[in-house]
Amino acid sequence: MSNYETAHAFFEACETGQGWAACEGFCHADASFGCQADALVDTLTLVAYAEWMKDLMTPVPDARYVLTAFAADEARCTVVATAEFHGTHTGEGGPVPPTGKSVISDYAYV
Repeated sequence: MSNYETAHAFFEACETGQGWAACEGFCHADASFGCQADALVDTLTLVAYAEWMKDLMTPVPDARYVLTAFAADEARCTVVATAEFHGTHTGEGGPVPPTGKSVISDYAYV
């Protein structure tokens, strides 16, 4: 499987909330994670992020992504993805009761 295919399979598993069990075959267990979003400031590993995405599906059950770009730079062994996160806070289990508010947020993976 190419870097592109591996990264795409990981992206799909992670961003659809399948959790670490579905992502671990594509990554190292000690992979780090960094993000500029306040909600993820204490999330430092890819394991923790994959589980965070899985947990997000409870308060935001319609969470989904719209892929806007996906490219591989084979010479540098790097893949870059950009997407929009879409979801509506209708489920229980979040830090506050369901608000019914929707969000669209841009994000990128490298």
